[in-house]
Amino acid sequence: MNIDKDTLASNFIQDIIEEDLKTGKHQGRVHTRFPPEPNGYLHIGHAKSICLNFGTAIKYNGPCNLRFDDTNPAKEDVEYVDSIQEDVKWLGFDWEDRIYYASDYFEQLYEYAVQMIRDGMAYICELSPEEIKNHRGTLTMPGKESPYRNRPIEENLDLFKRMRAGEFSDGAKVLRAKIDMASPNLNMRDPVIYRIMRATHHRTGDKWCIYPMYDYAHPLSDDIEAITHSICTLEFEDHRPLYDWVLKACRIQDGPQQIEFARLNLNYTVMSKRKLRQLVEENFVDSWDDPRMPTISGLRRRGYTPESLRDFCERIGVAKANSIVDIALLEHCIRENLNSKAPRVMAVLRPLKVIIENYPEGKTEELEAEYNPENPELGSRKIPFSREIYIEQEDFMENPPKKYFRLYPGAEVRLKYAYIIKCQQVIKNEKGQVVELRCTYDPDTKSGTPGGDARKVKGTLHWLSAAGVVKSQVRLYSHLFVKENPDEDTDGTTFKDYINPESLELLSDSLVESALAMAEAGSRYQFFRHGYFIVDTKDSKEGSLVFNRIVSLKDSWAKMQKALR
Repeated sequence: MNIDKDTLASNFIQDIIEEDLKTGKHQGRVHTRFPPEPNGYLHIGHAKSICLNFGTAIKYNGPCNLRFDDTNPAKEDVEYVDSIQEDVKWLGFDWEDRIYYASDYFEQLYEYAVQMIRDGMAYICELSPEEIKNHRGTLTMPGKESPYRNRPIEENLDLFKRMRAGEFSDGAKVLRAKIDMASPNLNMRDPVIYRIMRATHHRTGDKWCIYPMYDYAHPLSDDIEAITHSICTLEFEDHRPLYDWVLKACRIQDGPQQIEFARLNLNYTVMSKRKLRQLVEENFVDSWDDPRMPTISGLRRRGYTPESLRDFCERIGVAKANSIVDIALLEHCIRENLNSKAPRVMAVLRPLKVIIENYPEGKTEELEAEYNPENPELGSRKIPFSREIYIEQEDFMENPPKKYFRLYPGAEVRLKYAYIIKCQQVIKNEKGQVVELRCTYDPDTKSGTPGGDARKVKGTLHWLSAAGVVKSQVRLYSHLFVKENPDEDTDGTTFKDYINPESLELLSDSLVESALAMAEAGSRYQFFRHGYFIVDTKDSKEGSLVFNRIVSLKDSWAKMQKALR
């Protein structure tokens, strides 16, 4: 892992840690953790948390644990555990031997709960979930105490033991913390800390039929692992008093400290794991790693690099207030990352045949073409030129507007790396559609030869020779949603009402250079004028190339920043 700790931008969390180090809190240690729930694939918001937690540990030469909060077996799967580990590693971070599970601590968590009951800090409640909700009260009205709140301690201990033994049905009883039903913080109104759930756990099997709630298991797991700074997203701010209460109720002194930061929200997408799951299960997308998804696996398959995501997370910073980040910044980061790295090649996405009538039949010549002028180390390749070539359909108009510098009847353009050609004739099919152009070329205008570039024309087109092309499928992606903030439910609509029906365009007859015939899955290229592309890692195979467009060349973020300056 080559992450320079000195390049990590300062933030308010580091300010807190710096003060803790000055006062000797936590004995001068800094120990963080990343605690995902294995109930879905991670998204770019989790990437921010990963970068923050691991990056903070790196900054202060401390460890960072990977801990799975696997306390809800009904929604968890080993598939998600594996994908999360892959995502963290791909981003460039290493937990070394510090991979843990909340289920590792189930026995300790149970014993802590027993002690809380003995201390009169918890009780068994038999209200239904709906009754508990109704007893909770509102922001302006205090809650109502459960009729079971003052059970004798010995009775609570017996019932909790029998809950563990499986004597009661799911939902029949819960263990609740005894705090304050009149607290202005609803999270402190006797929250449930254990529930009965008969579901096979992916690690413990059927050993347990009671499972701890997140707000109970999280602070205790942090303490068991000797975490010093428990960094959470802002929605847990109102849960911090409960975090501290649980530690105190369990007689833990100088425990971990919870700190909240603003979660990442991107426009034209959703970040709720529940909503992302709906997109997958209801077939709005192909899978969790669909390149339109904001999941880390989707972004990886789309073609984003770990460096570009880390750069993005660094640029947006760490704030105390929620906001929405422009997706154009994310796209700017991948362009900057690939600009000098990606080989630049020619691809014709919607081919239009061109016959160069005065070019000798049967002749093919090879032209020299560099891969990237900003990175000479990438070298060059030979591209064939022949009588029959292909250009983009959009590069020809029969009746063009003013200042149209591409090809039209009687116009001249330069073919990149090659010659100047002139359109002489337009061939149409029975429907009146243009299917072929007849052109001539000027043999004295060969690029890179003495005098070849002397004659100037305003338009330069990319092209491919019929003598050296590879047919491929190209996938062009747009925003998954047409609304900038699809999470806003208005007029009875939901986020699914704003799904973009044109978020994917499939081009099945696209052509790429023959140099890409053996391109490996995951290879990235810049296609002239079209943007950056990656060879799809799932559907591409030898003899059947599939390219995903990562991002177009247009950089709206860079233009906006330039205008602001």
